Amino acid sequence: MDDHAASPALAEIIENFELLDDWEDRYRYLIELGRTLEPLPEAAHNETNRVRGCASQVWLETHVRHDARGRPILFFLGDSDAHIVRGLVALALSIFSGKPAETIATTDALAIFDRLGLGAHLTPQRSNGLRSMVERIRSDARAALQSA
Repeated sequence: MDDHAASPALAEIIENFELLDDWEDRYRYLIELGRTLEPLPEAAHNETNRVRGCASQVWLETHVRHDARGRPILFFLGDSDAHIVRGLVALALSIFSGKPAETIATTDALAIFDRLGLGAHLTPQRSNGLRSMVERIRSDARAALQSA
């Protein structure tokens, strides 16, 4: 897995999102973000990696590395069988992947999603799925901190 995958930085995503006034354009942008995801190996599409609470199929694979001071840094690969949800996975990974576990555990991703207006423009099922995905990522970060 490439630690420096070519996924857009969060600041760039927020800036691009805010430039788009029309929600149809924002949905298209989310779909484009989903296309930037590093492919999830077929073997990783399994029950262990499946995120529960999502109406669509969502998989997250977590990799823990340690920095020079021994702090756990988490890297994620993800995928979904739905285009917009795949874009939401890409957005979540831009927030969390490559970050120290303690940062992940305290990052308020839902505030970022609200800033982008996603809370008001996603179906309840997608909003619940997004919360499930964030909770899964934060849970993995807490587990990495406990085993560090």
